[in-house]
Amino acid sequence: MSNSLQQPRSPLVAVVVISDLEFGGAQRQVVELANSMNENHCQVHVVSLADYVPLADSLKNRQERFKFILRRARFDFSVVFRLARFLRQVRADIVHSYLFDATIAARLAGRLARRPVVIDTERNTDYVLKRKEAIAFRLTRWCNDMTIANSRAGAAFNSRALNQPLSIYRVVHNGVDTDRFQPRPQSQLRAELGIQPHELVIGMFASFKPQKNHPLLLKAARKVLDLGVRFRLLLVGDELYKGGSNSVEFKQRIQKTIDDLNLREHCIFAGNRKDVERFYNVCDITALPSLFEGTPNVALEAMASGVPVVATNVADNAYIVPDGRAGFIVELNDEAAMADRIGCLLNDKSLRESMSRSARAWVLEEFSCARLAEKTLAVYREAVQIRAAGKSVAFQPATLSRA
Repeated sequence: MSNSLQQPRSPLVAVVVISDLEFGGAQRQVVELANSMNENHCQVHVVSLADYVPLADSLKNRQERFKFILRRARFDFSVVFRLARFLRQVRADIVHSYLFDATIAARLAGRLARRPVVIDTERNTDYVLKRKEAIAFRLTRWCNDMTIANSRAGAAFNSRALNQPLSIYRVVHNGVDTDRFQPRPQSQLRAELGIQPHELVIGMFASFKPQKNHPLLLKAARKVLDLGVRFRLLLVGDELYKGGSNSVEFKQRIQKTIDDLNLREHCIFAGNRKDVERFYNVCDITALPSLFEGTPNVALEAMASGVPVVATNVADNAYIVPDGRAGFIVELNDEAAMADRIGCLLNDKSLRESMSRSARAWVLEEFSCARLAEKTLAVYREAVQIRAAGKSVAFQPATLSRA
């Protein structure tokens, strides 16, 4: 960056806007970012557009930094004006949005408030945009200064889908609280869940939505059982708030698949958990059979807990889960490969222990919350500097290098 650029004030003020704070990956990252940012460098306010906020209890200094600006109806344009007023009130330098509703509101409110840099977030890849969403994104794209993607694949996808220049994207992979998620004994919880001391456990931590592709794991699990390997399957997660992403129907599909494959006696349904860190420590391995991802929080949380991961080769998973070191990567919808890698880990205790150590070391090196905050702050500062210099980020050299 040229020395002629003006330096941003310190601390910066960022307002992070999200549709809700339910039990989801984007929501957990908002909490981690807000809790990890050094307040001497950036003060973070969190705004929710819905009143379903179970994760808000995890926010440090909630009373000072958390605010509702509720969407009163499906198409409530007053949210834009109320959010703009709040941005002016706190003298925001950045408005940073997560999820569709929040992104459109933040784009318009940011421009109405005039002062803040507007930053979007892309957290997935290879999904199908609804027609109304595509139209809304395109009509408001002039409002956006920069987009933070949590994967290189997601940045490239979003650029293609919305016809935006790659130069506005910066890649910041997710971060995980390595103090909260770390190896700990959980014999008491295993007993509470009815897991015998000798039983192995495969965990899947995911909301019940089609993207997470539970049927792939269930079919692979049946193959592993047929080879004589005994285990329990721990399913942590549930339907989404108000049944979003067809989660009610998908949950029914999961239940039917379990019965069709005769897996019922092997499954444990734990639901959504605020104490989810305890459940990772019950597992010997975890599986992530997703159809598409950004940076999957559950992979980072599992590895930070010392649990190897078997994941599909989508988005940046091959970077996030080093194959043969922190777990295994298999091709999408390859039931045989998923079953083979799961069986390999379940049958080899020394391999699990080796991968457990490597997985945690890798997360500590690259995916801590401190690194998340550090990389995000660098993007904030860059965007503010470009704005202060009277330039547009769209005319900066294109790059997808990690922040």
